Amino acid sequence: MEIQFRKATEGDLIPIVAMIADDALGKTRENFQIPLPEAYSNAFQKIIGDPNQELIAVENETNEIVGTLQLSFIQYLTYQGGIRAQIEAVRIKKEYRGMGLGKKMFLWAIERAKERKAHLVQLTTDKKRPKAIQFYEDLGFTASHEGMKLHFK
Repeated sequence: MEIQFRKATEGDLIPIVAMIADDALGKTRENFQIPLPEAYSNAFQKIIGDPNQELIAVENETNEIVGTLQLSFIQYLTYQGGIRAQIEAVRIKKEYRGMGLGKKMFLWAIERAKERKAHLVQLTTDKKRPKAIQFYEDLGFTASHEGMKLHFK
């Protein structure tokens, strides 16, 4: 399957949020309904207004959005002022899973990070996603740090 990568537009929000909400964890934390809650549009405006954020729509040859991911470029003082690329919210539309799109998306994201002069690409994944963890390891990612989160209610 041929795919194309482009920055998402506001018109892409419904299919992107639908993909984010369409998994076991997404169903518990997202509020997918039409019309979309205003919070999604507000977040989208902040993302597109920040040059260090890239929300990506992945389209097939018929211009259907079949995947999405978000890249954040984080400037650090460490690594002599290096930039880290953070990959987040990677999703593939249910009927296109298992077709190799995830690998294509990650290889594209890694190349995009190199273009932006990042010195590393990082991600977090929920420990409840063992298949995702194996997928990332197969791509060469290593579990080099223990992540911690503090959720606010």
